[in-house]
Amino acid sequence: MKRWILLTTIVALGVAAIVASERRKVDATASPEALLYLVADTEKELTRMPVRFTRMSDQEEIRIGDETARMYGYEARENNEDTIVIERYLTEVGGKLVAHAQRKLPYRFHYIPSPYMINAFALPGGHVYVGGGLLALMDSEDELAAVVGHEIEHVDHYHCAERAQQQEALRHIPLGGLVAIPLYVFEAGYSKDQELEADREGTRLAVEAGYSPGGAIRMFEAFDRMYQQYRRQQADGRASSPQEELSQLAMQTLEGYFRSHPLPNERIAQIQRMIASENWQPHPERDLAVAYIFWAQRAETALNDKHYPQAEQLATRSLKMHPDQPQAWKILARSQFAQAEFASAAESYRKLLERDPRKREYVESYALSLAAADRQTAAGQFRTWLASVEGSKPGVADTEAAGLALLAGDPTPARKVESDLQLSSDSWTPDYTGDLAWWYYLAGDYGRATQLLDQVVQQRPGRTNMWLRRAWAEIEIQHYSDAIQTVYNTAWERGGTYEEHPQAERAMAQAVAFWQAKEPDQALSNYDRAIFSQPEWGNPPWVKALYSPLVSQSVEEMKAEKERRRKEQMAEKH
Repeated sequence: MKRWILLTTIVALGVAAIVASERRKVDATASPEALLYLVADTEKELTRMPVRFTRMSDQEEIRIGDETARMYGYEARENNEDTIVIERYLTEVGGKLVAHAQRKLPYRFHYIPSPYMINAFALPGGHVYVGGGLLALMDSEDELAAVVGHEIEHVDHYHCAERAQQQEALRHIPLGGLVAIPLYVFEAGYSKDQELEADREGTRLAVEAGYSPGGAIRMFEAFDRMYQQYRRQQADGRASSPQEELSQLAMQTLEGYFRSHPLPNERIAQIQRMIASENWQPHPERDLAVAYIFWAQRAETALNDKHYPQAEQLATRSLKMHPDQPQAWKILARSQFAQAEFASAAESYRKLLERDPRKREYVESYALSLAAADRQTAAGQFRTWLASVEGSKPGVADTEAAGLALLAGDPTPARKVESDLQLSSDSWTPDYTGDLAWWYYLAGDYGRATQLLDQVVQQRPGRTNMWLRRAWAEIEIQHYSDAIQTVYNTAWERGGTYEEHPQAERAMAQAVAFWQAKEPDQALSNYDRAIFSQPEWGNPPWVKALYSPLVSQSVEEMKAEKERRRKEQMAEKH
């Protein structure tokens, strides 16, 4: 009887608990952070399981690792040039280390090109993965050797194999039946003892391969800086500067990493004790041979964020290490141009033309940079470059050369090019005509510019830059309503040299037209939008070099009016 009473009581309590849980609604936001907490907690529980497994064979371990890699597409993913270079480098460094590993396995080294992958991990059998976010933290090959050595030791000491066997047990899969394992099982880290063991033996492996033990110290110091940054941002909700700010996704990634790995200061202390006990002598570290790729990536990010001085500095650093990088030269040229460093921008575009002398974007940008730097010498410099081009000349070259001559006071080449274009049936004719029209605008012949651009927008109605050029020319001939309407009617198909900031240019064209039409409120509203989207408009030398005197004067007047109104508002408050 007592048993029935006890059983009834347990069932009643269970039902009551279910009812209570159903009635109590819990709001939880689905996010990567929740998954990372779950992964970290699950992995800690896994490492507490008693290991009573018969150790699997090397062949079985290799099979599971290969199947896992194939299941998640890492073997078949499309590689770009940078990924190929980095993976080749990882294989080179990894090869030096595995020569000293205890187990002779077919190690393979892979790169995951995500800036948010601030981690490395290994699969059973010898697949080692290094994330782009982690590589970007490194300055030396010795740091990379410490990281790769750490992952090799997770394999060498059977940590990965034991994790696979724990998965077999948890999922009730017969021995040998395991096909593939979720990657997060290996990404999320191991027990504290296993992580510290991989630190010790990975550093030893690197030292035996000829690397400095200081590489491990510097790697953990980089993690410590990131950990402190992560804690500050967690506490304050923001970083001390935009350059230090971690994205939300990076924050969530680090959340999982720091929950599943020993703290950096503990890892540093262990390696320092090893250096002392083993009497290892730190020696100069080798440069990270692929660092230039990450400097260029940072430069591009800075350029997109409109941090032009930083973009210039980073691109210069990347090119100093590896000059043969067209994308880095382009980033450098654009960042210099945005800062009104026109002579330097011309030199950078000249470097791009050495590699690809017929690319229209580079030819136009080179000519415009020369003109912005010095109108009197630009035509001669352009002709000198053009004479150095072997074989056929770039199709746009005659137009650019004629435009530069026009700025220097010689209209004859421009008239000849205009006449030739009228007779031409080339598909590029409207584009070349639009380019010539802009040179007429820069030379102050606004009537001729307007006439040519009227033709071009009929032939190329989808070209944003041609409509905007027409609006600028209409402003100069005091057709302000037409200019405003032209901007409103602009078709937003991107493409071409002058379309890097089409919305900002659109806003400033409206601002100048409204300002000249004596409608200051609408003018200043558009002025604010333009300055916010494209800071170059706040740089007087940039505006003066690239637009008419009227535009330059209008921008300065609007700036002054903004400041006058700001002071007036401040005075009213006090």
